[in-house]
Amino acid sequence: MSQSPAPVASTPSTNAALGRLYLVPAPLDFGCDVQAPLQEVLPQSTILQAARLNHWICENAKSTRAYLKRVDALETLAVPVQAQQITELPREVHKKGDHGDKGAPVFDARPLLSAALQGHDIGLVSEAGMPAVADPGSSIVRAAHDLGIAVVPLVGPVSLLLALAASGMNGQNFAFVGYLPQSGPERAQRMKELESIALKTGQTQVFIETPYRNAALWQALTQTLQTNTRLAMAAGLTLETSQIHSQPVKQWRQKAAPVDNRTPTVFLIGR
Repeated sequence: MSQSPAPVASTPSTNAALGRLYLVPAPLDFGCDVQAPLQEVLPQSTILQAARLNHWICENAKSTRAYLKRVDALETLAVPVQAQQITELPREVHKKGDHGDKGAPVFDARPLLSAALQGHDIGLVSEAGMPAVADPGSSIVRAAHDLGIAVVPLVGPVSLLLALAASGMNGQNFAFVGYLPQSGPERAQRMKELESIALKTGQTQVFIETPYRNAALWQALTQTLQTNTRLAMAAGLTLETSQIHSQPVKQWRQKAAPVDNRTPTVFLIGR
């Protein structure tokens, strides 16, 4: 069950071996109508390590339990799902980020790592993809380094890099810029700023949106960007139903929108 973290000192204990912090990737099918077979998107070594852990820090305890059930179907868990020690990141970290963005104080994640100071390995997991990349969790990683806890990233899918590689845009110079503003005028201004950077420097601009806003974002992109700017989308990555398309805006304006309001999608603009 979810539990509140216990207080912890600012320096690691020297009386016992420290546990490790494992960054455990999750499949990219969270929120999708279908799921990919876990063994097709995660290497066996990652599945085995996930099965060995029984302490977790996560975005959402319910989705973490669902993920662990999928792992258990392939490799027996060290302890049953119901006995796993699962701690959710605070809601404010989801809303305002880990690093003092949007006026929030910098989040001190050290108390959440008390189990590692007692010698237990901990898994950090998000709802999809690699934790701490386009997802909360980097404060946990930073705190682990500050406490002398070893950080071990495991191999698994990262939607941003898969989309970039499949876009045909510049993969040597790119930036992930998170979410665009929701308000129409601010969003249009931000699109033009990113487009200017992409066209002047060749730096690919990568961003995401909450799925139910995909169609509105796509319409704004095709209306706002210049006709020769390249616009790409990658949706449902790693699934058989995935869509990956990359064309100049002038061609997109002649077609129906390729995005829907259900499937997680990565958007890219460049030249």
